[in-house]
Amino acid sequence: MAMQQQVQAASNPNDDPQQMDLLRVARVGRAQGLKGEVTVQSFTDEPEYRFEPGSELYTKDGEQTFVVERSRSMKNRWILKFEGVDDRTAAEAINGTVLYGEADDAEDMLEEDVWYAKDLVGLEVRMAPDNLLGLEEDRLIGKVVDVIDGPQWLLKVRLAEPVRDADGVVVEKTALVPFVEQIVTEIDPEQQVALINPPGGLIPGLGVMDVSEEN
Repeated sequence: MAMQQQVQAASNPNDDPQQMDLLRVARVGRAQGLKGEVTVQSFTDEPEYRFEPGSELYTKDGEQTFVVERSRSMKNRWILKFEGVDDRTAAEAINGTVLYGEADDAEDMLEEDVWYAKDLVGLEVRMAPDNLLGLEEDRLIGKVVDVIDGPQWLLKVRLAEPVRDADGVVVEKTALVPFVEQIVTEIDPEQQVALINPPGGLIPGLGVMDVSEEN
């Protein structure tokens, strides 16, 4: 398993099974210079692969294709030149366009421990065996209702047992779980389950085991 599990945002343009399953890759930014280059905001963990010359990127509906003519990185930014976008006017016209790449093979992704956000939403979250909190194995914690992207991907989990105050009012009904292998120890896509081994304080309402008893 990779040291940090990877997750990608995917979008299916419509319900037609013949349509490509598309992965959000980048958003086009400002024009760079006068010859059609643009800056892009990258959403992919594989920019060298996604932005290599000859790569095809698509609009969300899959109807418009952008072919990368050349690419380069500069100061943590990527600058791309697309075929047919040959001057500043054309580059400015595509500012704000969100680009998608064709999804990778599902079996290859499973082997590499890479997941699409859409495949994580809906998973039951349960306690892993021999967890740090000393709770029973397979205890239901909740369900993944969202995946929050950023430098650290987070699973938003709706708690099966919301935390209530003394008056019975719900005060905590979700938890944010970092998507790293130390915490999300296993994902079973067939059973639709994610096993977690959270540290104390991460999941509202779950106590911390007294580790001194083990010593």
